[in-house]
Amino acid sequence: MSDVPQSIDETLSLLAAQNYICGRDLGTVAFLGLSLGKPLFLEGEAGVGKTEIAKAIAAGLGRRLIRLQCYEGLDAASAIYEWNFAAQMIAIRTAEASGGADRGALQAELFSDAYLIRRPLLEAMEPHASGPPVLLIDEVDRTDAPFEAFLLEALSDFQVTIPELGTVKAVEPPIVILTSNRTREVHDALKRRCLYHWVDYPDYARELEILTARVPECEAVLSAEIVAFVQRLRGMDLFKNPGVAETVDWARCLVALDAVALSPEMVSDTLGAVLKYQDDIAKIAGAEASRILDSARADLARAS
Repeated sequence: MSDVPQSIDETLSLLAAQNYICGRDLGTVAFLGLSLGKPLFLEGEAGVGKTEIAKAIAAGLGRRLIRLQCYEGLDAASAIYEWNFAAQMIAIRTAEASGGADRGALQAELFSDAYLIRRPLLEAMEPHASGPPVLLIDEVDRTDAPFEAFLLEALSDFQVTIPELGTVKAVEPPIVILTSNRTREVHDALKRRCLYHWVDYPDYARELEILTARVPECEAVLSAEIVAFVQRLRGMDLFKNPGVAETVDWARCLVALDAVALSPEMVSDTLGAVLKYQDDIAKIAGAEASRILDSARADLARAS
């Protein structure tokens, strides 16, 4: 287990050791969140590295990563715990078959720790040998207002309540990171309890650094062309711009195809790795791919 970083530079070094490359602004917010024990609220387009920073922090600190994947209809009970009903029914039938079971003792046994299934929020509140875990509440914008209201209490007091067992309060609060793709606005009351940061698309230099760290086997020329091409794509009128995750995936696909440089044919054949909507692919494939590639190479020539 590692102690939390004592400076912004140490935080950036910790993240870089996990191949997570970011700017000083995000490194500063991460450092403050770790040192002050404040939840981080990271907002931005899909694929810009919001989820990955939670993984990097957990790995760098040697802490367990507990992920709560949000979805429409998620309620507090599903996020905290549930009872193992199948095992409870077996215990009831076994007691009935043996006869003479004490009803009160049976009820106490059925709603005991042995039949409790822990969900992410309860897991995050309990002690861990390696230290407080990293709790990732991913895509909180997919939930609804009642769940947001529940999170306000959970993140304020770092405790959850199980009616049959009582209140569980974290001895040491977990490191909490919330992410949002901004499919809807999250209530201000939840944001006020967090340190907020907008995670934007990286510029060319940083994205190339990220790609080099994540896919070191990719040839330098190919990496440069991939990043320049993707940067050009983000300036077009697409339904969904490619994120850094798509840049990395595309590079891995091209490496698997033994590519050493981009060609219009190679781009058209592999666009499904970087664009996820057919309308976008149809817009870029063919002559447009060749034009963008020429423009990307011109950008590289001017920069060199």
